[in-house]
Amino acid sequence: MIESKIYIGLNDMTTNTQLFDNQEYISVLRNVCYSYEIPFSFNVQEGGYIYENGDYARETSLVVTLVDVPKDTVEEIAKDLCAFFHQESVMVTETEIQVRFVKETL
Repeated sequence: MIESKIYIGLNDMTTNTQLFDNQEYISVLRNVCYSYEIPFSFNVQEGGYIYENGDYARETSLVVTLVDVPKDTVEEIAKDLCAFFHQESVMVTETEIQVRFVKETL
């Protein structure tokens, strides 16, 4: 199986500032994933980005984790999030993983 991660900065590419509260971005992220009907998880983290013009920005980012989602769907989600969050780009990584589900009842 493939684990894909999409890294989305929250600073607006024009103003280089975060325009909305984290919860608003999270709500958009949840709605996008829900519309694609895919399971996902995410976390909020701090990081830095170097724009194509050389400017550096420290910013909050969302990292969306998708497991066993078709590559073309991951690409469409990444494009949607890039546009909705007004980003210069978003980063997508892919890693081959082994998965097993553990169940237990009392």
